[in-house]
Amino acid sequence: MRSRYTAYALGVDDHVFRTWHPRTRPGDTRADPSVRWVGLDVLDVSGGAEDDEEGFVEFRARWSTPAPDGQQGEQRERSRFVRRAGRWVYLGPT
Repeated sequence: MRSRYTAYALGVDDHVFRTWHPRTRPGDTRADPSVRWVGLDVLDVSGGAEDDEEGFVEFRARWSTPAPDGQQGEQRERSRFVRRAGRWVYLGPT
């Protein structure tokens, strides 16, 4: 989860693409360049241990947009991750 948040914050679109399960991945995974990600709080984690095949992460990610609008908000989600070919990938919200 933290690596995906960082990829969104830094605009590393290929990491977002690679860490999204192909079954649920949209055609365009590019981040909105007008949104600045300003903080991540991981609220809960379940599963995802070395022997697990799935895990869940509940998070809150805060964002803002530049002036003149200067909007602020947050995205809160409980995400499902699954192990695919030995790597964790984002499957989607629950």
